[in-house]
Amino acid sequence: MRIAIIGGGIAGLATAYELELARRAGTSVDYELFEAAPRLGGVISSSLVDGTVIERGPDSFLTEKPVAAQLCRELGLESQLVPSNDAERKTFILVRNRLVALPDGLMFLVPTKLAPTALTPLFSWLTKIRMGFELLHPPRPHTGDESVAALVKRHYGQQAVDRLADPLLSGIYGGDAAQLSAQAVLPRLVEMEAKHGSLTRGMLAGVRARKAAEAARATENDEAAPAPKPLFTTLRFGLQQMVDALIARLRPECLHVDAPVLALERDREGSNAGWLVDAAGVVERFDAVVIATPAWAAAQILMPVDRELSQELNQIPYSSSVTINLVFDGADLDPLPQGFGFLVPAVEKRAMLACTFLHRKFPGRTAPGKSILRAFLGGAHNGALLAESDEALAELARKELFEILSISAVPELIEVQRWPRAMAQYSVGHGERQKRIKNRVGTLPGLHLVGNAYDGIGISDCIRLGRQAARQLISATPQAAPATVQSHR
Repeated sequence: MRIAIIGGGIAGLATAYELELARRAGTSVDYELFEAAPRLGGVISSSLVDGTVIERGPDSFLTEKPVAAQLCRELGLESQLVPSNDAERKTFILVRNRLVALPDGLMFLVPTKLAPTALTPLFSWLTKIRMGFELLHPPRPHTGDESVAALVKRHYGQQAVDRLADPLLSGIYGGDAAQLSAQAVLPRLVEMEAKHGSLTRGMLAGVRARKAAEAARATENDEAAPAPKPLFTTLRFGLQQMVDALIARLRPECLHVDAPVLALERDREGSNAGWLVDAAGVVERFDAVVIATPAWAAAQILMPVDRELSQELNQIPYSSSVTINLVFDGADLDPLPQGFGFLVPAVEKRAMLACTFLHRKFPGRTAPGKSILRAFLGGAHNGALLAESDEALAELARKELFEILSISAVPELIEVQRWPRAMAQYSVGHGERQKRIKNRVGTLPGLHLVGNAYDGIGISDCIRLGRQAARQLISATPQAAPATVQSHR
């Protein structure tokens, strides 16, 4: 079986890696990967500049989703895995130009501790009283999808949406809580509401059940309960290490950069249907195709093949963002608040969505005496910022950092990176749209769609979907000599 992989981000590379493992194990499978850009890795891009790691895209992956860490171990990078410094994990919310720490006991959007919630200046007394009465909410059957904002407002009020849900989800998705699907983004909370009514009671029940299960396992194995896992994990010299290690495991002759796919069509000639792929003007026949591009790019490629599928893919919204790395002499940032960084609610009317104190989040990845801040701009409300010059964006970031943190020092290094239409938005109705997409793909034998537009936006999700698609193709491949390949080169 000959497989085309369209897109060389982490999902496409994970697909190729799984196919390469199968090929080395004797499966009759071959692949070609086509990437329109001049480099592989997609939004994962990092480098070492004067001893400091610069992350232009994501800086880590969630530890609770083990797929990315598992891949790193397979690639021989286990010794390079770095946990987040959770001892200093504190996140601030900007409220009327003042940084307010998220209260202790807040589990994503759900308050679980009475005293910290009652004492925090993040919420008004009216909101705090409403949070207390939320414990009385009766179970509510799930009657259909709704926005995250609608779910949170029903339980905790509009202020919780403005100061909690919106900035937290903007920091993750670059999106708008009023548009994001509760069912797709927060399925656990939807389930808790149906079972417990109160999200707080549901979260506490989940915590008790998890602790009981861990204690039971520890008792059964006669060992101490496991230490809490860090929230995030990264690599010592940047996530680019994972990309480089993946590329090193693949055959160079099968990886094509600056090779945009110009056309895709089904080939029904002969006994076995296949696919004709036109990449940079060269047409080749493949038995299967894995499209690992953003959904909007997949929509363009698939328009001549299946108009209905193309339209569904094109309706998946995306947000754009700007990442600005600013490296300072550490002494110039004193006193910087103790924590990982801050989030900026949309109601604050600022260009900045968030800022991470990366030297705090992952110590040991900066040169001695240096500190690095990562500012995020753009998102669902400010996509037009991508049209500004690097100089204008850097000046805007410095202006807002001065207003929020009183930082007047000149950075030793500023690096601006734009990511246009890079983050899929799981809008209301996302689950139903995915069902329709899956049904249409099912009518096109040999076609697979992977990436952050479908079933999870994180690095682990993309790796999981890529490897899963490869395994499905491998399972349908006989352990025999390769079939004759018809080429149109």
